[in-house]
Amino acid sequence: MNRILTMCLLLLALAISASAQVSDDGKPVVVVTNADIVGNVTWTAGNVYNLSGFMYVESGEKLTIEPGTIVKGNPGQGANASALIVARGGQIFANGTQALPVIFTSIQDDLDDPSDIPLDANGRGLWGGLIILGNAKINTTTGVGQIEGIPETEPRGAYGGNDDNDNSGVLTYVSIRHGGSEIGAANEINGLTMGAVGRGTTVSHVEVLFNLDDGYEWFGGTVNADHLVTAFCGDDAFDYDEGWRGGVEYSFCIMSTDVGDRGGEHDGGTSPVDGTPYATPLFSNVTYFGRGAVNGGQRCFEIRDNSGGGWYNSIFYDHGTYGIKVEENLAEPTDSQDRLAAGHIKFMNNLWYEFGDGNSTTAICNGVATTEAAIFGSGNDLAADPGIASVSRIPNGLLDPRPTNLFGAGWGGWVDPQGASGFFPAGAEIDVSYPAYNSGPYPYAGAFDPDLPMTSQWTDNWTFLSFAGYLSTAPVACCKLRGDNNHSGAIDISDLTFQVDFLFGGGASHPCEDEGDFNASGAIDITDLTDMVDFLFGGGSGPSPC
Repeated sequence: MNRILTMCLLLLALAISASAQVSDDGKPVVVVTNADIVGNVTWTAGNVYNLSGFMYVESGEKLTIEPGTIVKGNPGQGANASALIVARGGQIFANGTQALPVIFTSIQDDLDDPSDIPLDANGRGLWGGLIILGNAKINTTTGVGQIEGIPETEPRGAYGGNDDNDNSGVLTYVSIRHGGSEIGAANEINGLTMGAVGRGTTVSHVEVLFNLDDGYEWFGGTVNADHLVTAFCGDDAFDYDEGWRGGVEYSFCIMSTDVGDRGGEHDGGTSPVDGTPYATPLFSNVTYFGRGAVNGGQRCFEIRDNSGGGWYNSIFYDHGTYGIKVEENLAEPTDSQDRLAAGHIKFMNNLWYEFGDGNSTTAICNGVATTEAAIFGSGNDLAADPGIASVSRIPNGLLDPRPTNLFGAGWGGWVDPQGASGFFPAGAEIDVSYPAYNSGPYPYAGAFDPDLPMTSQWTDNWTFLSFAGYLSTAPVACCKLRGDNNHSGAIDISDLTFQVDFLFGGGASHPCEDEGDFNASGAIDITDLTDMVDFLFGGGSGPSPC
């Protein structure tokens, strides 16, 4: 009897052990290798897919990933790394939704426990990443490159061609976490790498979190993207090279206090440096947070190697040193200062603030007069405080990147990046299919609407930042701009008449009482009226911040 009982217990233990090895959160684990991608393949939400090694979606093949599907990569460096690579002519359709995102992460990640992987250096580089390669143009002499992050001897790592309309598939509501395996010295895999990806490809609502290298990197191509997040990565947030000419609308980056380099590292040509087409991507409504102004060692932009680009209606905030460096390299036939002089670099209607080197326009531009004149000389970009609601880099519910003081900072209102004063630099090849920025105007700068709580923003529900409790759940603050008595978004004569009617004529109450308290004295009285008159007609000081 004891022998039978012992045998039964042993069999039960073996069964439990076996099930633990082939299930993840109650779902079967399907180990997939390169041999498993043949023809048209679909991964479903009923399984967890375990990447073993480098997996290629080759030319003519299609990988469809259903909403809610979880893909986990194995650890390993060099030839033992794991990654998913969509080769030229292959396609991926990762069709997540806000309620059911597609998640790429490490095999070590328990998705029900946001704190199971250390949110520090030990949480980066736990698997490879996602690489998409296409047939659009790049600006090297050969027109074809070999993508970084996979072995140079691998022919399926080639990218580049002549089809700027190339379609590599769809990424929507995708979160990519804890990647960046090293395959060689200083050669890590980015969270999402796009090599010569064409404008026929859709990239929308994608998050890269705790990657060892860059969050996103574009090598040439024309692909557009919108609603991108990169958080706490080990190097740059957004990196591009070799003549990328796409557009990005709405993106947000935030860095850890100890690592992370540039919000944007932007290179034009590699071989040759003056290769065409020029890099001329266009960004609008982006918010870049660095390591923190008190933490040093990091800057917002480095634009070099003959690169260009346009940035509109955006906020650059809380970076360790200066704001921007535009390279001058007299040893090269042309450089990014030449692109700046030619109008191929354009910043318009942006706010810059909270920099370690100081908040003067000179400090923000690293002391370079030509850069300062080009960016701040027009009066459109401002070194002014946008009143960011709250910055936090830990999961305490206090990350609130909404601006609360745009008009108090003197922001001039949204500008169409493709309108009359938009980004059409002469002599540069411009992608005519940038995102539809002219669906605006939007009454704010940066990636987030100040009139919506973070629980109603585009980052809600599907991102790790939302799930893990980083983002604020606080309601919208009432006060946006003191003196804006009718809550219209600007201080003008109608606000003055509103104040007179309220104080003396029994007029309507203020929609937000703090906005009626122009001088922040704690009460709405005659001093607020006189201070507003001085401000509007006598050159008096502006309103107190909310």
